[in-house]
Amino acid sequence: MQAYLPGFLASYAILLVAVLSPGPAVAMLLGVALSRGRASAVIASVGVAAGAATLAALTLAGVGVLVQQAAWAVTTLRMIGAAYLLWLAYGSLRKAIHPPHIAPDRMPPLSPLRAFATGYLMQVTNPKAIVFWIAIASVGATNGAPATVVALFLLGAFLISLSGHGAYALALSAAPVRALYARARRTIEATLGVFFTLFAIRLATARS
Repeated sequence: MQAYLPGFLASYAILLVAVLSPGPAVAMLLGVALSRGRASAVIASVGVAAGAATLAALTLAGVGVLVQQAAWAVTTLRMIGAAYLLWLAYGSLRKAIHPPHIAPDRMPPLSPLRAFATGYLMQVTNPKAIVFWIAIASVGATNGAPATVVALFLLGAFLISLSGHGAYALALSAAPVRALYARARRTIEATLGVFFTLFAIRLATARS
């Protein structure tokens, strides 16, 4: 295990940068935390972490190299991610224009499956996350490693992603933040809608 430690540390450092860099997943967690509560946001963060582990497993298995080299795969991935972001933008802008007549702290939470799926789909269709995992794969942390070491690496990746995004979920669902949301609901929802739209345009128009 000691022989793989330097590669693990280098890979996890890259992953930590990805987790700490606010992007579509954090914007999604903000929307869920403020409108649906802490439990839904935390479950969504578990979905994000599971998505990160899925990308890690696929990248380590060589899918990341395929995506990097196949222009059609990159384009397809971008379009799927952009479409999902536009769907989230539509939901936020609709709430900004026609806010539900329900207090934010009384809105029913998402079902656990829906909350998990929201986070999972966001992460696995996020090209930014895939680019980071391609960079991580280039480190070669698990090259030639036995299955137990690979499994340990994936577990570490899951826990790092869960810790970072879970912290976002807890912070964004705190009472002061929710109180701010209640006072500036339309503005916050409209801002989220704009951010999701910009993220979608950036994904759709990015070069392969």
